Amino acid sequence: MLIFYLIIFTSSFALSLLSAIAIKRIALRLQIVDQPDKERRFHAKSTPLLGGTAIFFAFFVMLYIFQARILAGDLKSSHWLGFFLGGVCLMIGGYLDDKHRLRPGFQLFFPLLAALLALAGGIGIEKITNPLGGFLYLEAFRIPLFSLGGIMHYFVLVSDLIVFAWLMGMMYTTKLLDGVDGLVSGLSGIGALIIFLFTQSERYFQPDIGLAALILAGACFGFLFLNWHPAKIFLGEGGSLFLGYALGVLAVISGGKIAIALLVMAIPIMDLFWTIIRRLREGKNPFRVSDRKHLHFRLQAVGLSPRQTVLFYYSLAVFFGLGALFLQSRGKMLALAVLIAIMLGIIIIFNRNDKKLPL
Repeated sequence: MLIFYLIIFTSSFALSLLSAIAIKRIALRLQIVDQPDKERRFHAKSTPLLGGTAIFFAFFVMLYIFQARILAGDLKSSHWLGFFLGGVCLMIGGYLDDKHRLRPGFQLFFPLLAALLALAGGIGIEKITNPLGGFLYLEAFRIPLFSLGGIMHYFVLVSDLIVFAWLMGMMYTTKLLDGVDGLVSGLSGIGALIIFLFTQSERYFQPDIGLAALILAGACFGFLFLNWHPAKIFLGEGGSLFLGYALGVLAVISGGKIAIALLVMAIPIMDLFWTIIRRLREGKNPFRVSDRKHLHFRLQAVGLSPRQTVLFYYSLAVFFGLGALFLQSRGKMLALAVLIAIMLGIIIIFNRNDKKLPL
């Protein structure tokens, strides 16, 4: 089985890398590039966008090739179809934004539609672990919609709202995190590997989800080969959104184990929340303005190189992600509390030094 997984990972890696090389040439020919401006974009020269298309392409091509194994589990083809169509929406929106620089309000349309398509495909959460013991069954909170063929169809209100909010949060976390070469693609690869390891455990064995997660990890690391600093290609709008979307969906369909993804992406997620709060306090629309006060920019402002900044994020993700594999619910909550404390400490330190930082 180990040889099989190595073949899968290597194939996904190679397909993503080759796709990224091809897309780089296409983006350059179409002049879909990110120009340095010395304000927020400090790369040395114009760099091709659309790189996330390579990850998207490699991921779903590999899923299609191994569809027999992917559909051998509890998930139906409708789940994967909703997932795929949502990804297509993000790729279309990403292309339009990379090419034409869409207005922020119009950019929001594509992730909203992607999240709704995932829900329409049937992706949801049946239950969540109760830290005090047992489970909370979300299907108890549902609204009858219509009866078809004698079968009543329901709108699972609480579950759908949780999944929708989770997917939107994950998408905007990776979107706003995409400010340092290799940060989003590497973190997403780590997150996918952690989910793969989780699904291989005896208690939560899910070979279909594990295979999908391993394919995503291979695609991320294949792209990272060209996205490592100094990056030869960027994810672009669609890619940065798609990786958050893919991780979010995998976390849900692996049994609602959102805690795993939370621990891997905790610092970026808390940075997103702090960014929203900070901009609202400043009287700004948090989704219509940009600045260099994200944690990854601040770390560079105090002397870390882009590679050191990325490795700092990687280290936290690996440490707490692997820890989550061996922790029970209360242990995961404690680990999350530690990460929140770390983030709060970082926020306090940087707020005290705001006037000294060239942000």
